[in-house]
Amino acid sequence: MKPKKSKVSITLDPDIIEKITEMADNDDRSFSQYINMVLKEYISKRTDIDTNTKNN
Repeated sequence: MKPKKSKVSITLDPDIIEKITEMADNDDRSFSQYINMVLKEYISKRTDIDTNTKNN
């Protein structure tokens, strides 16, 4: 069973909403699914960078 997702409210610039909507559509994802994917990728990369920086 998938964990239940939480709802959040954020404010974005109209041009960002437009671009994310376009990118999500091109990827056959909903706006929320696309945002979730992008944030997971960003966090993963940042975590890797932060871990590498701390180990040096």
